[in-house]
Amino acid sequence: MAQDDPKTLVSTEWLAAHLKDPDLRVLDGTYFMPGVPRDARAEYEAGHIPGARFFDIDDVADARSDLPHMAPPVEKFMSRLRAMGVGDGHQVVVYDTHGLQTAARVWWLFRLMGQDNVAVLDGGYPKWLAEGREVEDLPPMIRDRHMTVRRQNQLVKDVTQVSAASKLGDYEIIDARSAGRFAGTEEEPRAGLRGGHIPGSKSVPYAELTNADGTMKSPDECRAVFEAAGVDLSKPAITTCGSGVTACILALALERMGKSDWSVYDGSWSEWGAFPTLPVETGDS
Repeated sequence: MAQDDPKTLVSTEWLAAHLKDPDLRVLDGTYFMPGVPRDARAEYEAGHIPGARFFDIDDVADARSDLPHMAPPVEKFMSRLRAMGVGDGHQVVVYDTHGLQTAARVWWLFRLMGQDNVAVLDGGYPKWLAEGREVEDLPPMIRDRHMTVRRQNQLVKDVTQVSAASKLGDYEIIDARSAGRFAGTEEEPRAGLRGGHIPGSKSVPYAELTNADGTMKSPDECRAVFEAAGVDLSKPAITTCGSGVTACILALALERMGKSDWSVYDGSWSEWGAFPTLPVETGDS
């Protein structure tokens, strides 16, 4: 069981003990990949952890971008969270119905917006259900609260910055997609994208950082996974994936390891793989 840290990862036991705290806010950050015939909001409405609000990753996003669920402008994040009744002074816990997959994206968005009191629920909704804990299908009582946002630009990278890092080798670019997608032997779930990976990047599929029950491996175990993939942890890290969601699992693992010089490539392969002028490597290199 992970050591509880309200800034990164908390256990189901921790959440159960704090569920009635007046300043706790629980968010369901479930998201499904294109083509998966499931409706995250409908599943939330059918049953969720008591008091949880639904955080729509596709809605709390930059509508001006053609890329999927890019980080929203500060003003939009503030207004959407205010509408959820989440603001200054709240301890936020985010979960998803996968176990530990998409909730880390919500954690990263909060961190990007300068909010540190946010943690992912280790093992997520499946672990909560398996332990027979309370669920409900009622909408939460929303009380408006202001949120102060101070965007932390060092936590995000754009395509120009990632391209420079790929050429210079001054960052470790770490890819959370499956080994097959990294190698270019497995088809991308989004149409029109080339196969392969950013030149010089390293493959650390996000599933290698989790246990069979959906909980995250210990910091020491995660460190061993990164090192086995050839990642030089003395360099600053840029995490990437298909569309900037599971890259945040790598970021969460790095943060728990005590490594703070990381950032997320928000456009990820949805951007890089779509532009024929950007170089691509294939195979396991």
